[in-house]
Amino acid sequence: MSSGPFTRHRLNGCEEDGAFTDPLTGLGNARRFVDKVNRLISDRADDPAPFAVGVLDLDGFKPINDLFGRKAGDEILQQVAMRLRAAMDEHAVVTRIGADEFAFLCPMIFNEQAAIEKAKMLIEVLSAPYGVDHRTARLSASAGCSLFYSEEDTTDLLLSKAETALYQAKRAGRGKVMAYTREMEEAAKRVTRIEQALRRAVAAGEVEPHFQPIVDLATRRTVGFETLARWHDGDLGLVSPEVFIPIAEERGIIGQLSQLVLRKATEAARDWPDDLFLSFNLSPSQLVDHNTGLQILAILECTGFDPRRLEIEITETGLMSDPASAEKIIGDLRRVGIRVSLDDFGTGQSSLGRLRDFPFDKLKIDRGFVASILEDRPSEHIIRAILAMCEGLGMDVVAEGIEDEAQALRLVEFGCTGGQGYLFGRPRDAEETLDILRSFDQPARTQ
Repeated sequence: MSSGPFTRHRLNGCEEDGAFTDPLTGLGNARRFVDKVNRLISDRADDPAPFAVGVLDLDGFKPINDLFGRKAGDEILQQVAMRLRAAMDEHAVVTRIGADEFAFLCPMIFNEQAAIEKAKMLIEVLSAPYGVDHRTARLSASAGCSLFYSEEDTTDLLLSKAETALYQAKRAGRGKVMAYTREMEEAAKRVTRIEQALRRAVAAGEVEPHFQPIVDLATRRTVGFETLARWHDGDLGLVSPEVFIPIAEERGIIGQLSQLVLRKATEAARDWPDDLFLSFNLSPSQLVDHNTGLQILAILECTGFDPRRLEIEITETGLMSDPASAEKIIGDLRRVGIRVSLDDFGTGQSSLGRLRDFPFDKLKIDRGFVASILEDRPSEHIIRAILAMCEGLGMDVVAEGIEDEAQALRLVEFGCTGGQGYLFGRPRDAEETLDILRSFDQPARTQ
């Protein structure tokens, strides 16, 4: 997906010979789409009846392209184009405007709800399996729509609004559709403000690590800490990581942010007792960057932190963005003694094959199961099954999100050895964490 609204350069980026056709799919290209919208706006100048434009982006096409190969990826794109063309009525137009992005124009759609329903239908059409070289692939897609209402709505503006709606749809998850609203525009502007402030903060080293204890559930002894990024901006105030981490991911800042926080965290953790480990999260985009492992090792060498005391957490979703790259990074890290943990197990693209194919040292049970362990029988059985599986695989387990004593006791009863959550401590900055550690009775540390 493109990183922002259409630019004039992108729309007019075709060759100067005036070709209007995408050579791979046979659909019109971006220039064809602009021409069609411009003509329709001109035709309706005297009586500006509404019409809809939409931008549709394939979700996760790159991993499929990597898995099946570029030739197969091209065949899938050709099948996508045929399905979209077949789903259009005689008045509508669909074009390919990017590598895995398509735009549609529907002159006979007059309101947002009808545009949304049309886009949902297109997404459903694209969700059926694709046959490639005797194999099957599946795709999902997201879409953003906007409506022409008056002569103020230029082609560039309509496409920009549709891209804004698509951006919000992608943030909401796979397979979503949204129509442009003014609230979206304000939200997009706020995201841009946060992005700019975050870039400044990362460059100035103003994002700080906080540390949440991980305990042995049976003894309540603190055995390590998870690193969590915290950011307080002079103008924006305290910005939640649930806000700035996704923005850092989307806008390409996460690598620099992660390196900054890891450097500060390992500098702080050098002063901890040697038997305490430091846990650190890698983002999905870092798992597709082959330099990630080398960057981590360079930071550890610079700060003098023992790699054997570091534990890297990755998610299932991040793992599957590029399995080959993730495998290389995991191998680089484990060779120097860094442990690797699978985070949020059970909520992503869960697969037992993942546990067989990748050498994880630890699995973290998602807080969603822990939150309902006392009253929800399915959650209880799922946790029991995960614990039994990990015992058979020789993996450690940590249950996340433990907030009351009854949850902790039930987990101990089930045989869970590790725990993390507000019951044992909230995230604290480096100085507060060190003060707490100094106050512990070292032979039997408790929180």
